[in-house]
Amino acid sequence: MPIRYPRPLRPGDRIAVTSPSSGVPEELRARLDVAVRAVEARGYEVVTGACMDGSGHVSAPAAERAAELTAMLTDPSVRAVVPPWGGETAIDLVPLLDFDRIREAEPTWLVGYSDLSTLLTPLTLLTGTATLHGDNLMETPYRTPEGLLSWLDVVTVPEGGTFTQSAHGYHRSPGWDDWAADPHADTMKLDTPGSWRRLDGDGDVDVRGRLIGGCVETLCNLAGTPYGDVPAFARAHAPEGLIVYVEACEDNAFTICRALHGMRLAGFFDAANAVLIGRTSAPDRPSLTQYEAVLDALGPLGVPLIADVECGHVQPHLPLVNGASARVVHTATRHEVTQTLN
Repeated sequence: MPIRYPRPLRPGDRIAVTSPSSGVPEELRARLDVAVRAVEARGYEVVTGACMDGSGHVSAPAAERAAELTAMLTDPSVRAVVPPWGGETAIDLVPLLDFDRIREAEPTWLVGYSDLSTLLTPLTLLTGTATLHGDNLMETPYRTPEGLLSWLDVVTVPEGGTFTQSAHGYHRSPGWDDWAADPHADTMKLDTPGSWRRLDGDGDVDVRGRLIGGCVETLCNLAGTPYGDVPAFARAHAPEGLIVYVEACEDNAFTICRALHGMRLAGFFDAANAVLIGRTSAPDRPSLTQYEAVLDALGPLGVPLIADVECGHVQPHLPLVNGASARVVHTATRHEVTQTLN
């Protein structure tokens, strides 16, 4: 079964903003305005939904958030939906989304990461529609580092198109910019050198497969359920196998180890030809590092495990399209992923 790709965006298209998880507090509304203007500067119209309240951990009751997201994803005048950021409990939307209606509608890009993985991945698994694991709206004003692309670049790629991104070589030490004090921040503080590393052994890697994945802390709760049935997706869409990517936000190494074990036991990695692991600032434990947690849980897969990929909560970001075909090359001199929207 072919993957459904949204048509490429062009100037004049409408992009919708909603908060399926956490909204935006008043002190960060100025940053939201800056981010919206960054999108408008590319020639797009931006419309903002009603579910944006940032006074609590969710922007509105679950039924309202689910209805607004479904409406945006099925509105033919909306070409992309981009939340301001993630949050904590987007899982309450999953059983409320109208997947049949979304499947029958013309495909629309859904963009984001972190708690948005809770929605991005099920949408691709259940509807066969590509979704974009990339920057959130609030990070859009940052200049894109060399070798990488912004989500605004990826959504302009036509079906059948190919694009390559490579390791930047520098990343940010822990922490985030203070957007309340400086809502116009547009330069990432990439102050720490480091590139990809193979965890399971030595040797070059050159592997292909269809991309699927996201945030460990959220996807571990869907693995083994009808909303996280990666084996069924592989059978329907990826006879060539998968490239699965995962990233840890904040949980310590013990918790990540348990979560990855559970995902493996639920079949999440059964069709993996390789696993990409996002760079993380999540804490180690005295007897277990984050790297060791991955090896303990995923080493039995017997496939390449490539860590410190720019697909996590540490800047910069390497957008990945759930559902796209990918080739990953990791050698002493090349660290790159090529995605094809086919």
